[in-house]
Amino acid sequence: MTQSHAPIAFDNSYARLGPGFFARTAPTPVAQPGRIALNRPLAERLGLDADWLDSDAGLAMLAGNASPQGADPIAQAYAGHQFGGLSPQLGDGRAVLLGEVVAPDGARFDIQLKGSGPTPFSRRGDGRAWLGPVLREYAVSEFMAAAGVPTTRALAAVTTGEPVWRETALPGAVLTRVASSHIRVGTFEYFAIRGDIDRLRTLADHVIARHYPDAGDALGMLRGVIARQAETVAQWMALGFIHGVMNTDNMAVSGETIDYGPCAFMDAYHPDTVFSSIDRGGRYAWAEQPQVAVWNLAQLASCLIPLMGDDTDRAVAQATEAVHGFPALYQAAWLRRFAAKLGLANPRSDDRALVERLLTIMANARADFTRTFRGLATGEAAAGFTDPAPYRAWERDWQARRPDLAVAAAANPARIPRNHRIQAAIDAGVTGDFTPFHRLVAATGAPFDDRADWRDLSQPPGDGEAVRVTYCGT
Repeated sequence: MTQSHAPIAFDNSYARLGPGFFARTAPTPVAQPGRIALNRPLAERLGLDADWLDSDAGLAMLAGNASPQGADPIAQAYAGHQFGGLSPQLGDGRAVLLGEVVAPDGARFDIQLKGSGPTPFSRRGDGRAWLGPVLREYAVSEFMAAAGVPTTRALAAVTTGEPVWRETALPGAVLTRVASSHIRVGTFEYFAIRGDIDRLRTLADHVIARHYPDAGDALGMLRGVIARQAETVAQWMALGFIHGVMNTDNMAVSGETIDYGPCAFMDAYHPDTVFSSIDRGGRYAWAEQPQVAVWNLAQLASCLIPLMGDDTDRAVAQATEAVHGFPALYQAAWLRRFAAKLGLANPRSDDRALVERLLTIMANARADFTRTFRGLATGEAAAGFTDPAPYRAWERDWQARRPDLAVAAAANPARIPRNHRIQAAIDAGVTGDFTPFHRLVAATGAPFDDRADWRDLSQPPGDGEAVRVTYCGT
């Protein structure tokens, strides 16, 4: 790999934590990189030179063919509970953290290449990504950012000019991912299960300084993570989003949504909806996500107990109390988000029943989640019900609450990155045509803008178009 004099001022605080936290490893160069997308607004947010990133030298960096000067490429170590079972060593098996940058406003961000080749944590994998998951993560993460959800971001996507073998040969790609950090619940588990208290403390101090400077100690940090996750999961629920693989290694302690693998948004609403091909028992169904978040946070709490003083019983009680505070925080965030979807800026406690009644009517009718809620703002909600009578009865009670339709319009996107539209963009991309992908990213990147030329992207899937199963893509 060549050295590149990139105009990027890296400051790599995680790499300075020392041995044990990562394995130093460089991206594996690819045969013939090609441009798919560059997120210029995000580049400007980071203080990066977008024109340089769009140059041949920038493309070489984004593909992993050139190591930018000042970078310290590493694969991070972590463990994780996967579908409830502990895997003591996972780590970045197909991702390399190039380094960190400090934006003009002082915020710190990781820049990571995903799909950049094998690392010491690859577990016999090829470390590559094929085009489909790269396009999916780019589109979905940028929609989430536009919708105001804490999330990792996509800075760029490039092709590799090399095939990736899964069941067949598929075109390879690399995603450049940006996050406030890539530290996970599973990162804490990695050191806790090894009894490595010194590194566990070093990690906690790093997270406090980076994400929770007012926390003061490990208990304060735990409370901060719980509060942020309550808000994030409530936002997922309000968008009909299903993460698909809420393992502890896929929960960021920053509160950002991370690892868009078999994720999807509901079309027809039902609380038990699952898309992920590996979630055969429905552990991570839409309605189960808050409970899974509590379970994951309990694992984090267990890791932090050794850092919470010499009185173990007291530490356990404090950590337990903190985790038990999640439901109240989540329910408050849930009511605030869903009340806004109904146009109620100042919700009352009895508005919960009003929301739940509508969701029940929608589930019974398999009404489209996004279009029904958007229809409250436009007066078109009833059109989504074959038998509108139950909805009309609910509507009378809703109107009695005197909803503000401007509030509803601001809370309900006109478009989401629907599964069938993502699949269509992937299918076209495999042939080398990225026009549908760019159109989808543009339209879902302005999700509340009801432009006439994007209205076809608001439509639910037609006959034969529905995508009912999604895949991790590894």
